[in-house]
Amino acid sequence: MIEINGVEIPDALMERFDKYCKDKGINEGERDRLLKEYAKFIQRSRYEPGEAVGVIAAQSISEPATQMTMRSYTMASTVGRLSKVTLGLPRLIEVFDARKTFERKMRIYPKKEYNNRESALEIASEIVEKKVSDIIEKSAIDLLDLRIELHLKDKYDSEQIKTLLEKKIKRIEVETHGHTIYVIPEKNGIKDLREIKLKILDINVGGIKGIEEAGVFQDENDNWVIETYGSNLKKIVEYDKIDHTRVYTNDIYEVEKVFGIEAARNVIAMEAKNTLDKQGLDVDVRHILMAADTMTADGKIKSVGRYGVSGSKGSVLARANFEETIKHLTRAAFRGEIDPLESIVENVMIGNVSPVGTGVVELGVDIEKIRKQKKK
Repeated sequence: MIEINGVEIPDALMERFDKYCKDKGINEGERDRLLKEYAKFIQRSRYEPGEAVGVIAAQSISEPATQMTMRSYTMASTVGRLSKVTLGLPRLIEVFDARKTFERKMRIYPKKEYNNRESALEIASEIVEKKVSDIIEKSAIDLLDLRIELHLKDKYDSEQIKTLLEKKIKRIEVETHGHTIYVIPEKNGIKDLREIKLKILDINVGGIKGIEEAGVFQDENDNWVIETYGSNLKKIVEYDKIDHTRVYTNDIYEVEKVFGIEAARNVIAMEAKNTLDKQGLDVDVRHILMAADTMTADGKIKSVGRYGVSGSKGSVLARANFEETIKHLTRAAFRGEIDPLESIVENVMIGNVSPVGTGVVELGVDIEKIRKQKKK
């Protein structure tokens, strides 16, 4: 750690500053000037001891969020079909609620040798999931012979599809006649035939499972980009034509599973920041990072609400203050829990001095010492 004009700069920040100067080719004189400005910026960015940074972060995110359009949806065209993309306040709620049901998307960059329109379109075609329903011209249930008929498109091999069906679905007999496949299940009631037909049509026969659609466009840096509707990060990073270092998905849980909790924390911060930026709202990224850190501090993703961060606080009164008051108080009384009154909310509730600002410091008066001073 070094000191510049009375401001201590951590080693990690100095390493980033030195790397920036080296990458930009900044000379010694200019470097010294920038370092002084850097020190001033760090000094301005610090907070006072005892400052309620959590409350400030919550206010700094939620107040601008009230300025958002309450229902912000846009229609984005992908491969000839319109798909709904959630923006604005609904998307921000999805991120901080850590929801598992939402519109999943991926952004994929081909490797340098495939960075052209033809290759990008070919990759997009290869990764889109293909189901049995996509490779047949028509399907029907033969009620006379109690079997399912599948009429394949000409370019598909009926023997390969037969093998796949026998592997995926048990207790069926499969016959092929040219491009027509007959499926005869053991259970041959009408209801059973309909259920098996739906299962057959949903079987994956190619591409990457979960990638429903893919579109190609060129960004401002002349890179060809593939955007998908649907996500499967694990399989995409195994695909050899894709630049694995630039694959992005908005699925927080998928990122956690493949890359770990730190990567998931970064996605939470990026999704929240991008959502606010698109609405023209300037929120300091450190407030967003604090929220993301709080959601992932335990090594797993937790929502901000009653079933996550707020519902798992150590203070009984803090939990009861948020939602489900009677439930928390009843459960705490039944278990004999004790509230240590260490945080802000519970102290405000009972009228104590909150541990914020000067309330963090405990002051004592030495009466004997004062008396001795008076005698002198």
